[in-house]
Amino acid sequence: MTAPNQNYAKLNDSYLFYNISKKVAAYNSAHPDKHLYRLGIGDVSLPLPEVVIKALHEAVDDQAEKQTFHGYMPECGAPFLRKAIAAHYNKRGIHIEENEVFVSSGASDELGDILDLFDKRNTALIMEPAYPAYVDANIMAGRKIIRLPSGIENGFLPEPPQNTQADIIYICSPNNPTGAVFDREKLQKWVDFANKNGSVIIFDAAYEAFIEDSALPRSIFEIEGARTCAIEICSLSKTAGFTGTRLGYTIIPKELKRHNMSFNDMWVRNRTTKTNGVSYIIQKGAAAVFTPEGEEQIKANIGVYKNNAKMIMNALDKVGIWYTGGKNSPYVWMKVPDNFDSWGFFDYLLNEAGIIGTPGAGFGGCGEGFFRFSAFGDPEDTKEAAKRLTGLVYSD
Repeated sequence: MTAPNQNYAKLNDSYLFYNISKKVAAYNSAHPDKHLYRLGIGDVSLPLPEVVIKALHEAVDDQAEKQTFHGYMPECGAPFLRKAIAAHYNKRGIHIEENEVFVSSGASDELGDILDLFDKRNTALIMEPAYPAYVDANIMAGRKIIRLPSGIENGFLPEPPQNTQADIIYICSPNNPTGAVFDREKLQKWVDFANKNGSVIIFDAAYEAFIEDSALPRSIFEIEGARTCAIEICSLSKTAGFTGTRLGYTIIPKELKRHNMSFNDMWVRNRTTKTNGVSYIIQKGAAAVFTPEGEEQIKANIGVYKNNAKMIMNALDKVGIWYTGGKNSPYVWMKVPDNFDSWGFFDYLLNEAGIIGTPGAGFGGCGEGFFRFSAFGDPEDTKEAAKRLTGLVYSD
């Protein structure tokens, strides 16, 4: 009889967004005429930039003519897009070669697939609160997980633990869900720790475009020594609105080696075995993101979301609630009032103000007592939600 992967039985139920949708459905049923203000989901609300739409249309037309038709694309990415991404890094003073860039169907896919490069006996260190997929993907692989807690005392930016050996280290900066961002000094400590211990950092840079403070690193490859210990996974989902279009990219330096094996070479072998590449049409649209016109249009869209975050932060400032994130991140992570737990606060906001957020308990034990707001919602809805937040009662 076929033996299934028993590690799936070790997974916790994915109850977070299921419970949210269930509670929202019940509210809608009881209040069909009430408008809800959705600050919970991490999906974008603005359409793709005009320059991207134009490129997508041109690519579709290319597929209608024999001379410009494209079938299978190179598994590691079209040369024109790999070149554009490398140039994007290089003009920021970060040396990346074209063949160190790998085009993917999105960061979420890549975060799971990249684990093919690691032995299941490797341990994974995950800072919590954390994006749940980090934990679940390693449980599925049968890997031991070290959970590193964080909290208000360290601004949700923990330092490397003493006397701990970890083979795979997850760092997300700006962080989902907390919105906290590592500065150069703190990130340097993690790079030094990884190089000292022979670890590999998986750096999730999905929200790097939201960093406005030039003193904060947007890429781990801005940090000395990162090329020998890090893989960077990035996405156009939040940067350019590709949540429904799906495209991301991964940077694996040639210097990254363990036991005389090159991770770059291994990933080439993996991609040429397991994928047929991302569609020509989507890659043409993605290439437009890295043009001067594309960068301007993306900056404008991100500006809308950053203004949403400011409205949320201003509301929390008015009522005196502690939070992190927001300024350099699309997420605002607040401490819930003492008379609530995370899910109790969710119910309070939904029933008293029609506001939907995300309970922090869904991101691990360290998230209990906190709550995440997303800045990706409709601007008018966010404005009204912020107004309603300031009118609520938060104490006994």
